[in-house]
Amino acid sequence: MSSRPLLRPRRHFALLLAAALPAGLSLAEEPGPEAPPLVITGSRYQASSFNLPFAVQRVDAEQATAGKPRVNLSEALSSVPGLVVQNRSNYAQDLQISSRGFGARSAFGIRGIKLLADGVPLSNPDGQGQAATFDLDTLDHIEVLRGPFANVYGSNSGGVIQLFSRDGAGPPRVSASTAMAAWDTRRSQVSVEGGNQQAGVLVNQSHFSTDGYRQHSSASLDKTFAKLTLHPDAESRLALIYTQLNQNDSLDPQGLTWDEYTARQDAAAPGALLFDTRKTVDHSSLALNFDRDFSAGTWQNTLYGGTRHVTQYQSIPVVVQLNPKSSGGVIDFERSFQGASTRWIQPLNVFAGALTVTSGLEYDASSDDRQGYENFVGSTLGVQGALRRDEQDDVTSLSPFVQAAWELERLQLQSGLRYNHVEFTVDDTYITGSNGDDSGGVTYTDYTPNLGASYLLNPQLSVYTSWSRGFETPTLNELFYSGPDGRFGFDLAPATSEQYEVGLKARLGRSSNLQLALFQIDTEDELVVLSSIGGRTSYQNAAQTERHGVELALDSRLSETLTMRLAATAMSAIYSEAFVSRGNTIGAGRHIPNIPARSLFAELAWQPAAGFSTALEGIYRSNLYVEDSNAAKTAPSYSLFNWQARLEQQFEQLTLNQVLRIDNLLDRDYIGSIIVGDSNGRYYEPGPERAWYVGAGLEYRFE
Repeated sequence: MSSRPLLRPRRHFALLLAAALPAGLSLAEEPGPEAPPLVITGSRYQASSFNLPFAVQRVDAEQATAGKPRVNLSEALSSVPGLVVQNRSNYAQDLQISSRGFGARSAFGIRGIKLLADGVPLSNPDGQGQAATFDLDTLDHIEVLRGPFANVYGSNSGGVIQLFSRDGAGPPRVSASTAMAAWDTRRSQVSVEGGNQQAGVLVNQSHFSTDGYRQHSSASLDKTFAKLTLHPDAESRLALIYTQLNQNDSLDPQGLTWDEYTARQDAAAPGALLFDTRKTVDHSSLALNFDRDFSAGTWQNTLYGGTRHVTQYQSIPVVVQLNPKSSGGVIDFERSFQGASTRWIQPLNVFAGALTVTSGLEYDASSDDRQGYENFVGSTLGVQGALRRDEQDDVTSLSPFVQAAWELERLQLQSGLRYNHVEFTVDDTYITGSNGDDSGGVTYTDYTPNLGASYLLNPQLSVYTSWSRGFETPTLNELFYSGPDGRFGFDLAPATSEQYEVGLKARLGRSSNLQLALFQIDTEDELVVLSSIGGRTSYQNAAQTERHGVELALDSRLSETLTMRLAATAMSAIYSEAFVSRGNTIGAGRHIPNIPARSLFAELAWQPAAGFSTALEGIYRSNLYVEDSNAAKTAPSYSLFNWQARLEQQFEQLTLNQVLRIDNLLDRDYIGSIIVGDSNGRYYEPGPERAWYVGAGLEYRFE
């Protein structure tokens, strides 16, 4: 397929990009560049992002949260190229996040991207995860890895997003904030933190509630975070971390057909109102991190466990549930999860260069006690009815790995190899009539290697290249009904991919950094829908896909008071081989749904005086295909502008702050996210109209 559409983006996209680049490049003659940020993602040891042979971005807390509601991870990731982060304005479903197309097909939650918080997976061993449990109030920084080296984090790692909370440090302090916004949205937060060289503590509690922009979209979230950090001696660090999320009866407005959207953009789907679709989540986890430096190397360990209880009412019609194979319209499961990881980081001197070898072992497990119920009793809809499903679902993953990085003057070589063992087991105890025994299991194993090299052409310019082979197992939800006669999908294979990346990283003067990456991803045995009958969706390995594109990121301080950030992505994503889905032939060359060909983020921030700053940000996204044949109405392209202003006052030990924010400043109509391949044609989830947000906070520091 011709790549010409990839190279001819819309005029205003090109103009914004052209306008921004000279601003950063004009600083190239200034001396003394600032050091690029340090990261650990990808290499697993702390290193300058400038020297690494892959695309990795660090987003600090100030950039991620200042002047923002601190509710969704989408607020923090807009400035990362290659990511598509779609806030569904629907708290009954998690964010949609894809990285270079990985995860774009996810119907709910986050799939195909490894999520980690303080070293603890937020993704299950099968690759399905959620980001709602992390509290952005406690954020220190985020690291985002795209491309070939993501495979060192296991199967289903098309990209990696690592969140790091800050340690309690410095004099004790107490902070509190409150905010209100459109649609009776309210948020409050209180925290206590502080520490010294021996110990630190951070405790944060937040509450969020909203009526929602759309009908039937109210939500309430309560989060608790506690972190105790200890330093028994100069070489050791121990951190104990507790998180809790209580999300009670978040209403689900579901997607709309195009006609429903054009008739009323804030509407809920008729079935959502009829069945009172909603979701309740209770989640808690406890983790222990222990690191120790020895004269020979560093030993790092993580141990974690927790529980998650989900009850979700769906809008599956009663007539569909009359099918004996239906699992009902209410999902109810209690999950226990646990895991451990250990790794040794060994520095060596080899062939006049510095060699760092990292070897480790990771174990993750989850066990679901899962039931399904009818969503009706007699003529009353939206209530728990008769039992239609009862099973135990277990997933375990055990993976040893080794990585090596060798540096000699300007050259750095990196390589890694991971052995992935992922095992699924289902024990079905609901066997009646034609609803047979769905018990079964399947194990997936594979090696995933990677190679990379970077070279410093000069202290201000680095070039690199990298390659990897990865694989992506089906999730439990994709395996459940994908075998013969709707049984467990023993024969469903993992998707395998090969990735290539070349790029450059440049320091443009004192305070500007540029990253440019070109990538190609070839995938075989991509998972696609085979059929959707009687409330059960089955999947098949049918598609081969090609994705290639270019990413650009630029951070620049234009003057003492003016800064700019830019993230641009142009990408082509197609099926490279024809396949049959739901009885229809999908021809080669069709676009993969939910992957925009072009996206752009730009922010201009101005701080003319201490205690005051303001920023204007713009977001552009090209149209999105919503299903495999590309025949349905696409979600149109859109451009949005958001504005914020912040004030801060210092009174000795007391600090006050205020923020005013307006999202969708020009009040544009747009589709915020889509539901890929919805069987009822309800693909479209409207984004909110112009919305205001105002907040205030205080912090008192004890001296």
